[in-house]
Amino acid sequence: MRPCESPGCPEPGAYRAPRARNALNDYRWFCLDHVREYNRAWDYYKGMAPGEIEANIRNDAGWQRPTWPLGRLGGANPFDHPEMFRDPLGMLKDTPLHAQRRQRAPRPDEPPPELRAALDVLGLAWPIDAVTLRARYKELAKRYHPDANGGDRQGEERLKDISRAYSLLRRALPGRAPATPAAKTG
Repeated sequence: MRPCESPGCPEPGAYRAPRARNALNDYRWFCLDHVREYNRAWDYYKGMAPGEIEANIRNDAGWQRPTWPLGRLGGANPFDHPEMFRDPLGMLKDTPLHAQRRQRAPRPDEPPPELRAALDVLGLAWPIDAVTLRARYKELAKRYHPDANGGDRQGEERLKDISRAYSLLRRALPGRAPATPAAKTG
């Protein structure tokens, strides 16, 4: 066993401590009391300017490996960025590139893209109203309910899809369908 490197200490040096910030794999060996004393006094950032400390901390965050923002180097097409082809003078407005980039106004007879799959699941055409939506849901729910199909797993999965599509469309409609039918009074 090595002796403690603290002058005049007879204890064995069982605990290591780095010699300097630029030699972290070169160690000094101390006994437990002296390694604690050494560590209390040792300051990794001693002698560094605030900017150097910040750069060192940032470098450690990436394990001293080069980093870059996501989507910059090969992750995304730089030509998709809207500022890439700004045309403040309107000189390129008639080019095919700008014609593709112009957003067309949504047509009222076309469903929004996020609702198309739900409409297909329910077999409905756009535009729809709350009454039509609810009637179609009830019809399909009765047809694919496990009690009506003898516990058929495919029917059960289809019913789950129908329920998800119904709730998505119900939330998207301006006049929501009532959650439960009104009770008859009288």
